[in-house]
Amino acid sequence: MPEVIRVLVVDDHALHRDGARGILSQHPDIEVVDEADSGEMALALIDRLLPDVVLMDIRLPGVSGIEATRQIRARNPSVRVLMVSAYDDDEYIRGALQAGASGYLCKTAPGRELAKAIRSVASGSTVVEPAVLARLLVVRPSRSSTEGGLSEREQSVLDLLAQGLTNKRVAARLNISARTVERHCESIYAKMAVHSRAEAVISGFASGLLRGRHEEP
Repeated sequence: MPEVIRVLVVDDHALHRDGARGILSQHPDIEVVDEADSGEMALALIDRLLPDVVLMDIRLPGVSGIEATRQIRARNPSVRVLMVSAYDDDEYIRGALQAGASGYLCKTAPGRELAKAIRSVASGSTVVEPAVLARLLVVRPSRSSTEGGLSEREQSVLDLLAQGLTNKRVAARLNISARTVERHCESIYAKMAVHSRAEAVISGFASGLLRGRHEEP
């Protein structure tokens, strides 16, 4: 995790942007480098600023928060996205995680939880509020428990992903190349019928493949 976490705030409501900036200004290890009121503006700023974490509203004019997240992860995979939204229905949450968001936080969460979630996401962890996580675990179990499961090496990779390790750190821990880790991740996602690291971790808990390693805000 960087010594100072550089954050871009994306929300079409100035009041919410000001509120987030005010909350985060109280934490010396977090710096708001800029803000955007649309997905298009966010994408342009990210290419120039390369923040560590993007606080992304889900409903934006033009390019939605989910589509913006998908493009961010494709263009700048080192940038982490924390979705912060007033909406907590499963369709939005799953869409955000499938697009590559590292977490989902409701706007009703206390300010201290926002700062904690930013730190967790910046360190590589997956952040989902306990109440939201409980719903996701009930809705759809992982397919891997019924379709042959993961290999021993894939299970090791998944365990380390759940601990928040980057692909580079997973590679170092397992003494394999980063490209090999990427291939294992692709296989894990296919077997678990998910599209992202965050979804794989959540499905891992749903199926019993993971226990006690998830970071919650």
